[in-house]
Amino acid sequence: MKRIIFFFLLILIVTNGFSQKKTKADFGTFSANGHLQYLENVWLEPDSKQWQTMGVLTNRLDFKWYKGAFSAHVGGRNTLNFGQMVYAYYPHLGEFAAIDYGLMDLTFDWASDSSYYFITNIDRANVNFTWKNLEVVVGRQRINWGINLVWNPNDIFNTFNYFDFDYVERPGCDALSVQYYTGTTSSVQLAWKVDSDHRHTIAGMYKFNKWNYDFQLLGGMMKNDIVLGGGWSGQIKGAGFNGEVTYFHHTGGLCDPEPNPSLVMSTGANYTFPSSFYLHGSLIYNSDGTTGNAYLGNIFLGGPNMNAKTLTPARMELFGEMAYQISPLIRGNVAGILNPYDGSAFFGPSIDISLTDNIGLFLIGQLFFGDKQTEYGDYGQMLYGRLKWSF
Repeated sequence: MKRIIFFFLLILIVTNGFSQKKTKADFGTFSANGHLQYLENVWLEPDSKQWQTMGVLTNRLDFKWYKGAFSAHVGGRNTLNFGQMVYAYYPHLGEFAAIDYGLMDLTFDWASDSSYYFITNIDRANVNFTWKNLEVVVGRQRINWGINLVWNPNDIFNTFNYFDFDYVERPGCDALSVQYYTGTTSSVQLAWKVDSDHRHTIAGMYKFNKWNYDFQLLGGMMKNDIVLGGGWSGQIKGAGFNGEVTYFHHTGGLCDPEPNPSLVMSTGANYTFPSSFYLHGSLIYNSDGTTGNAYLGNIFLGGPNMNAKTLTPARMELFGEMAYQISPLIRGNVAGILNPYDGSAFFGPSIDISLTDNIGLFLIGQLFFGDKQTEYGDYGQMLYGRLKWSF
């Protein structure tokens, strides 16, 4: 009930600003955009000669309103999933997709059966107030504290999954964010998040620029962990160089009374040649990770409980990427991840084709290799084709 009340209060704040104005101009400025796309997924399970397929029809809508110091943003995705995979894993896929991990339950299961499910997930629903150097945002929003392009141990509020390539907007969280810009390249930010289990994440961050590098320092609490961390972003001889490090000190609970400190660090470098050839490499280190088989069981690549502390189950992983602009309308990319301890690996070739100004075709493979019960050895091969119209 509290989540419902909070959501309707958010709407009332926005609509109240509209109702107090009498002229059309006084209503402020509205904008709307989104996309409509179809994604086909073909999956070859490990040790199987049969393919399974799933189609995903997605419509995303984003509505924004601006009026003076206030603005509002409501956005979300309507998705219809259907096919053999839905049938084979009924009802688990549909139930998993309908879970909302925010304080407000803004995911709606409209219809489902053994071979399809149709849901709406609102991942942005916030009001923004800006006054001079102060910015306050309340509601479902994205608090982006990550720097590295693959793994973000600083992103303690809304961690994203690298393998979820089709979710470019990335997840949001139900939070209050207050940010004050102390200078052109410096700011102080405080944020407070509450999830569906009423667990709190509250932290502060200070950003500044020194020696032509952007630095950030953070500290606070992520659920039951005290967190301290920082990150940097700059260049070395024209190559981008960035990194993040976060220390987690588990304070214990009823089921785990002993403190359990851990350190998660990621760093990466990237360079674009004059020919548009792009190289990118990253690594992640997790002091709490295993040096044996990093098997995740039935949880697919981190699952819903992935957070800044559990970005990888391994002690260390390596990432590499190459990309090239084949023509003005075609870009090719090859990426890979290696777990050097259990020998499993991910290989992801893709090609992005611009058909018109707002229609694109994207083809990608997510190919997993390794022995059984290794990190990537039990997922098989996945092929995707996406046709997307943006408006």
